[in-house]
Amino acid sequence: MLDGSTIANYESHTGMPGNSFGQVFRITTAGESHGPGNVVIIDGVPPGLSLSEEDLLPDLQRRRPGQSKITTQRDEPDYPEILSGVFEGRTTGTALAILIRNKDQRSRDYADIKDKYRPGHADYTFDAKFGFRDYRGGGRSSARETVARVAAGAVAKKILAERGIAIVGYVKQVGSIVADIPDPASVSLEQVEANIVRCPDSAAADQMIKLIDEVRKDQDSIGGVSELVATSVPAGLGEPVFDKIKADLAKAMFSLPAVLGVEYGAGFGVATARGSENNDLFAASGGEITTESNRHGGMLGGITSGQPIVCRVAIKPTSSLSRSQPTVTSSGEPAEIVTKGRHDPCLLPRFVPMGEAMMALVLVDHLLRWRAQCGTDPAR
Repeated sequence: MLDGSTIANYESHTGMPGNSFGQVFRITTAGESHGPGNVVIIDGVPPGLSLSEEDLLPDLQRRRPGQSKITTQRDEPDYPEILSGVFEGRTTGTALAILIRNKDQRSRDYADIKDKYRPGHADYTFDAKFGFRDYRGGGRSSARETVARVAAGAVAKKILAERGIAIVGYVKQVGSIVADIPDPASVSLEQVEANIVRCPDSAAADQMIKLIDEVRKDQDSIGGVSELVATSVPAGLGEPVFDKIKADLAKAMFSLPAVLGVEYGAGFGVATARGSENNDLFAASGGEITTESNRHGGMLGGITSGQPIVCRVAIKPTSSLSRSQPTVTSSGEPAEIVTKGRHDPCLLPRFVPMGEAMMALVLVDHLLRWRAQCGTDPAR
């Protein structure tokens, strides 16, 4: 039988109960949807990096609720406060702590469903695990928690930018509407931010916005796919066997709320392809080794190849619906439930900065692991 000291020692070595991510660049988050705020502590930030709250704001504003008619109308300013790890505008190398306060919680919206299990949510599973839960907006299972990750991702992006590495995400699909993106690596942030659905194909974007508005009026929701692309990633990042880049990226994406699928490069299309069709042939260009195509999505053997990393993430429809649905109470009694509050009819537009942040956290962690192991940066 395990005693208290054994359990505490186990937790200190395993990172239980799952609030931390990364190895060299390691984040730990805390906070709930309707608590005072959300905080992230980042270990491993190199000293001397120029950093201020203003550097974090652009991605936080892209993630924030209330930004358009097709997102939740919860009104959060999401202004970050750097509590430690920065002195005179530069990182010190010590733990960086960032707080984002909650300002517009409406816990009363959840009072009449506190004993009912919302379909598609983690209400039942949290009760099954802990025997107790914060029913206000889902507590720790709410996507509100991701505000801390996006703040950490903004720091990671600054480090990656020093190496010329850029990450751009966008909405590839909403429902059955699929954007035409001939060259994912050429999509710019300006193209993504040109419309409220964050789709660089303007014609598809108009259709997506119309569909999202239709399901919102029908008290329903719709899912879709986000595509994430990292460019100028050097070859050689990744650790065989268990810490492959693709494995860490998959864990990063699946740790986000509402993610039900992740694929890279040709993805599930490889299931019907022959090897002669799927292999990316090597070639020499400008004195460097490259491949003539990128069906492998920028990773071979779980190690970056120098080609753009291309990742697609399937997002389910929002589970919170204002229409009536059958359910049961925590005691097993049949009931009807209507989820009040303010919810996104489609999660895709606000998922984009979340997905970018998690990709950035994985890449910066592996970049710093390369430095720790090899003593230098990977060749450009």
